Amino acid sequence: MRRRDILAAGAATAGTVTLAAPAISQGITEWNMVMPWPRGTPGVGVNAERFAERVTAMSGGRLAINVFAAGELVPPFEGLDAVSSGTADCGHAPPYFWVGKAPVLNYFTGIPFGLTATELAAWFQFGGALELWQEVYDEFNVIPFYAGSSGVQAGGWFREPINSLADLQGLKFRIAGLGGEVMRRLGVNTVLMPPGEIGPAMMSGTVDAVEWIGPWNDRAFGLQRLAKYYYNPSFHEPGPGLEIIVNKDAYAALTPDLQAIVKGAAAATAFETLADFNYHNVVSYLPLLEEEGVQSLPWPDDVIDAMARETWAVLEDLAATDDHTRRTHESFMAFLRQCDRYAASFDTAILQLRHRALEQL
Repeated sequence: MRRRDILAAGAATAGTVTLAAPAISQGITEWNMVMPWPRGTPGVGVNAERFAERVTAMSGGRLAINVFAAGELVPPFEGLDAVSSGTADCGHAPPYFWVGKAPVLNYFTGIPFGLTATELAAWFQFGGALELWQEVYDEFNVIPFYAGSSGVQAGGWFREPINSLADLQGLKFRIAGLGGEVMRRLGVNTVLMPPGEIGPAMMSGTVDAVEWIGPWNDRAFGLQRLAKYYYNPSFHEPGPGLEIIVNKDAYAALTPDLQAIVKGAAAATAFETLADFNYHNVVSYLPLLEEEGVQSLPWPDDVIDAMARETWAVLEDLAATDDHTRRTHESFMAFLRQCDRYAASFDTAILQLRHRALEQL
């Protein structure tokens, strides 16, 4: 059963014995949640599971959420369909997993050379993005909630060094999001596959390079044993967002206090997810570099310049998709330009100052 509202059962009838009703019969609502991650995946899978636990705890068990990992209820890339149709009540993923249905969803995950995690959260909360996001999901009978970010991601693991743009030609590269389209236009054979298939694909030679998330997750997946050239940072995911999506009918059936709990639990998950990734990426990075043969390298200048040129061309094409995408693009880019001006004097500047100060220790 997809969702059960189990009401107090069964008054005794004449001549029968009345049994105590079990706890689960006392007005409990049970939801199913799907996610594209293997169960227990650091950062993403774990925080999806924590969301479910948090809702259950905050509601005193009145709203219980069962979590289904990738492939357990639906395939990894069918979460939106499942939540939209009511096969599942809610789901956890990055929005860009569903761009085949609505290309505008790229903006609500992240754009190459775009907003960082904190900037994206600001755009969602105060910059009008949430309303644009809700508008696109209305047609899918789904309500979105921001669920945090992994922060600045890694560029990827490569078997061979990338010394120039020519080294990308014909490369088989697992890469997600709009970065995949940028790379495709640069001559790369791009591949998108579910997270659980990344390691096996690299091991078998199906791909020559992979990008996943960052030091914490990359090390957990053992990618440093499959390739040694680690290019950083990711040009295409400076702070990708995650979502919790909820079936509108399931949400409407909740009492107002349970609706508030779902919303509050999503906000708490957003905070904890970013903190989780920031901490564990930091403490995982140096141990990763100490593993035999691993080299963390910057992208060559000609590759960066080509990535930038193709990114703006890709975004121009994307913005022309429809009116909603155009409005979202204009909102995103206007805030991005403001963020860049601000960061030059504050965020970027303080990091440079801090690095210089620490060099004196």
